[in-house]
Amino acid sequence: MSSKLNDVSSRGIDNALDDEVVQDILNSFTDLRQYSKEIEKELKETESKSIQDYIKESTNIASLHNQISACDQILERMESMLVGFQTDLGSISSEILSLQRKSISMSQELSNRQAIRGQLSQFIDDMAVPESLIVGIMDNSVTDKDFLTQLQILNHKISFVKEQSFKESKSCLDVKDILEKLKIKAMSKIRTYLLEQVYKFRKPMTNYQVPQNNMLKYKFFFEFILSNERNVAQEICNEYVDTMSKIYFSYFKSYSGRIMKLQYEECTTKDDLMGIEDTATRGLFNKSLKHKGTVFTIGNRGDVLAQQLEAPIIVPHAQSKNRYPFEALFRSEQYALVDNACREYLFVSEFFIVRGQQALDLFNQIMGKTTGLLKKNLETFVGDCYDTIALFLCYHLILRYKIMCHKRCVPALDDYWENLERIILARFEFVFRLNIASIRDCDPTKFNLEMGPHYITRRYAEFSAALVGISENFPNELVNRLLAELQEEVELFILRMAGIFPQRKEQLIFLINNYDMILHIIMERTRDNSKEAETFKSRLSSRSGEYVEEILSPHFGELMQYVKECEYLIEKGKCDEVKKLEAKSSAIVQNFSTNWKKSLEELNREVLLSFPNLVTGSSLLQLALTQLVQYYHRFHKLLTPNIRTQLTNIHLIMVEMKKYKTNY
Repeated sequence: MSSKLNDVSSRGIDNALDDEVVQDILNSFTDLRQYSKEIEKELKETESKSIQDYIKESTNIASLHNQISACDQILERMESMLVGFQTDLGSISSEILSLQRKSISMSQELSNRQAIRGQLSQFIDDMAVPESLIVGIMDNSVTDKDFLTQLQILNHKISFVKEQSFKESKSCLDVKDILEKLKIKAMSKIRTYLLEQVYKFRKPMTNYQVPQNNMLKYKFFFEFILSNERNVAQEICNEYVDTMSKIYFSYFKSYSGRIMKLQYEECTTKDDLMGIEDTATRGLFNKSLKHKGTVFTIGNRGDVLAQQLEAPIIVPHAQSKNRYPFEALFRSEQYALVDNACREYLFVSEFFIVRGQQALDLFNQIMGKTTGLLKKNLETFVGDCYDTIALFLCYHLILRYKIMCHKRCVPALDDYWENLERIILARFEFVFRLNIASIRDCDPTKFNLEMGPHYITRRYAEFSAALVGISENFPNELVNRLLAELQEEVELFILRMAGIFPQRKEQLIFLINNYDMILHIIMERTRDNSKEAETFKSRLSSRSGEYVEEILSPHFGELMQYVKECEYLIEKGKCDEVKKLEAKSSAIVQNFSTNWKKSLEELNREVLLSFPNLVTGSSLLQLALTQLVQYYHRFHKLLTPNIRTQLTNIHLIMVEMKKYKTNY
């Protein structure tokens, strides 16, 4: 107890050194011994008091001690339990890791087994030959739906076994024999069925679309045979090709022969060229043309390129009393070919599983003889044909049917079309040049002297309008060149014909009548801005201006000449000479004032009698009156003020001119 107190005392002293009280004592020079005793006395008193306090709280301290001991025991037990838990958790973690590894291993094993099971199951299904397959192939008819289903299964198994045999699978030996027997049986039944369908084509009056549709319905049959026995597939293909080749050839030979009997009996000849003059003999010939139009007029023949292009073909026995131009028969024949050829090409491509050049070769084996026959028939007709419009229509039919084939995705007839184009264009150019030569060589003196439109000019106008109208959407360099040459020869012919007339006015009337008729026909049948129309517009305008000067001259020649001379002198600056001519002006004014009404009447009568086309005559008359008014104005400007007062008022003249204005 004392040791504790000493310790407390020593610690108190040490602490007192820092105490301010101690510092004060030291600074006040107090007796330390006395002070120490006092302090010690105080400490003892304090110690006694502390002991009494401890004694008073002993019970509580003992209780606290007991509680602390109990807590130590509890914490010890908890520590022991936690250590146990820690040990248990370590053991569980090890078990979890072990279970995880086992789970991953089992999952991998399961995946491997499932993969093997799926492949093995599929392998067994592909390899095994079920009873339903055997019954379906052996007992069912080829047209039975189940037979087609089982055939597809058999084809798959044969392909599968063939593939596995290369991998040396032992199981292939177990099913190889039964599959071979089933294949032979299936091919035998299919071969018999397909050949029966092919032989149906050979029956007279057969609609061969029916067996073709049946074959397409079972097109897998040929695919099966092709993949398993190419010799049998080739046999079926050869039978089909041989059969259809003969059928098409026979059909088109018969159809072509019968339809050509419907052609007009009277055909164009080398005497029907454009420059050949009309004679009595030709007049008799023309009587037969009432059924087929003239040689150079298209009429409604162009309908074969429009609404009749895809019209039903002509049935010979139903139309035996009717007669047609060649292009109508040609259209019917070629449209029948297009229809059959397109269907045939699409059929062989789909059924025999061929594409590209193979499809073209197979198609040519079937249709080659037929197209050769039609080509030969065309050559025969063309060799003696002088109907250029018929040839041109046939050429454009070919162009349109070629496009039609391409729209149907059938390129198989391209070579055939090109051959026909070559044949037709060669003859077309030959006959065209004969017509050009006939214009060049014709003698104008053999024709009657008439100032109206010449019939050769009309032939040219009708013919040129027909060709230009047909070829608007299909321009051709050869045709354009030939038309240009023909136009040049016709213009020269018109000029030669005009040269026969002794008077210039008559020549101009002839030229205007012919140019006007050509322009009217061309503009009626073609576009207004065609090259031919523009050319003849220019020609007509030039000749009309010259004609107006000619017809005004007899009536108002003095006035016109006076205006021209004065204007020329004024332009040259010779005003003195102009004054010398003023003496004439008074006489001209007097003469004009006396005769202008009568002159207008004669002018009107002369113009209208000279031109059969009233519209042309009226326009020329108005042109002449307009020109006269212009001369009158120019004349008015040249006169002196005194003489001007003697002139007839221009308003009176205009009122009179309105009487001759007609509306056509």
